[in-house]
Amino acid sequence: MIELENLCSPDEVAALAQLISRGDYADGGKTAGRAARQVKLNEQLQTGGVLDTVRQTVQRALDRHPLYKAFAQPKSTIRMLVSRYEAGGAYGAHVDEPVMGGKRVDLSFTFFLSSPDAYEGGELTLIEPSGSVEIKLPAGHAVLYATHALHEVKPVTSGERLAVVGWVRSYIRSPQQREILFELDIATRSVFEAEGKSPLYDTLAKTRSNLMRMWADD
Repeated sequence: MIELENLCSPDEVAALAQLISRGDYADGGKTAGRAARQVKLNEQLQTGGVLDTVRQTVQRALDRHPLYKAFAQPKSTIRMLVSRYEAGGAYGAHVDEPVMGGKRVDLSFTFFLSSPDAYEGGELTLIEPSGSVEIKLPAGHAVLYATHALHEVKPVTSGERLAVVGWVRSYIRSPQQREILFELDIATRSVFEAEGKSPLYDTLAKTRSNLMRMWADD
């Protein structure tokens, strides 16, 4: 799991919120798997021009965020939806589908459009053997996590929770390999900032590139 701070500026978030307020919504259960459909109580923005614009805006924001690119090693965005939870809305414990549209999915993200004080409850919760992690980020921030994680959205008791959710296929199938590449990327950047293009930087950059070459799906 990693937080993407300031994925969009406050002005961009306000423009997105205004845009989706004009869209039409439908029962979110229609896009869930058979088991997840039983615990999904939300609404989703219907397909059309508004959703297309939202997807394009969020994709541009992801593409320009260096932490997203370094952590996800994204090959493609498989699907992107806008979800709305009002009072009584929730999404019980579930695991996202591993394959969407015939393509493997490796990472999921939630991009928060509502500020935390705009609604009560509604925490995105990752359920781990060591305990649960509750996530409720400022508007404009996003969280990226492994699609295989068991998770839920706690019931919203008041207000409105708006978010863009999406699924990403990575060039790197293995979470462990993605972590190694991410840490190497951080180390390479740190060495470059401290020393410039030094022999150590060249060695780290070469190692990262060669591991990427070994592990990447083409």
